Amino acid sequence: MWPYFSIKALLIVVVTLNTAAATAQSDTDANGGDIYPPLWGFAPENLLDFPVKDNKIVINPWNYQERLGVYKSLLKASAKYFMDFGSQNSGNILWGLPLQHGWQFRTGMNYYLAVIPFLGAVEAGLYGEVPYEVEILPPEDRRDDFCYSVGDCRSRIPKLMDEWKAYFEYLLSAEQKATDPAKSSSFVLDDALHHMWKAHVVSIAYALPKFRDSLKYLADPEANFGKDWANGVDFIAATHFSTDLQTTNNFQAFLPQRMLVEGDVLPSISGFSSQQNRVLLSLRDLNKANQLTGGLLLKVWQKAMSTEAARKIGRKLIEDLASSPSFDHWEYTVI
Repeated sequence: MWPYFSIKALLIVVVTLNTAAATAQSDTDANGGDIYPPLWGFAPENLLDFPVKDNKIVINPWNYQERLGVYKSLLKASAKYFMDFGSQNSGNILWGLPLQHGWQFRTGMNYYLAVIPFLGAVEAGLYGEVPYEVEILPPEDRRDDFCYSVGDCRSRIPKLMDEWKAYFEYLLSAEQKATDPAKSSSFVLDDALHHMWKAHVVSIAYALPKFRDSLKYLADPEANFGKDWANGVDFIAATHFSTDLQTTNNFQAFLPQRMLVEGDVLPSISGFSSQQNRVLLSLRDLNKANQLTGGLLLKVWQKAMSTEAARKIGRKLIEDLASSPSFDHWEYTVI
């Protein structure tokens, strides 16, 4: 019962986001709304746009605009790999990171999905020969919870650095093979998404327990949503969900646009649309079900999505379910 119920919950999340948000996106574009994160145009986009001091590029990730600049530089440096997937770098799957950061501009920040991918890219050679060492400034408190350079992070969190380095090395290796006359380009978007999502999931898995004590300072509804969202990401990652510019904007349209507070009760949070309430309720049910099954639900889902063909079928079925009154056929297919 639980796997069926919870896969329904997951599908409700994805179907609601993909269909309802598509309408919102078209309205935003028609009205000339900005599809980029807040203050995007003011963020630095090259490494040398950041201050250089004592032969070091110094970045303050605790400043929203500078952290946004880290993402902007990553997008610019990796743009050439995604030229076939959309104009103006819109097909770059790293868009999910700055767009989430823009969403978190109002709701919070995540160091391990900003600085660590950036340092992994530096270590992998995405920026080529960097003329200076990169130094990350520490926060005012909890300094021991973070690392501040390629060498520092390599020694303290090698597995996490390995995952992000592997993603960028995949892009670089695809480019190298494409320049070899004996070989065609080896760039496969599904493979790139695999590496990116693997690193993304490991980042959350590392950071969540490390800062679990910080949840006590949040209102219970917000703390619970944070845990529900982290669980939901594991399910979304298994499908190799595309995190390009438009898809991520569509996806985020029906996530909370403010922090949840005491008194926010699902499924009727005041000021939230019916779709937002529905998505939050489904994420909560999905997390509860995964906990009750001891994580078995996630393993079943990941197994069902373990091949490219299955993921394609799964995405197609999810699209078709937008107009379907029943989830029964899909349940039978994947369980």
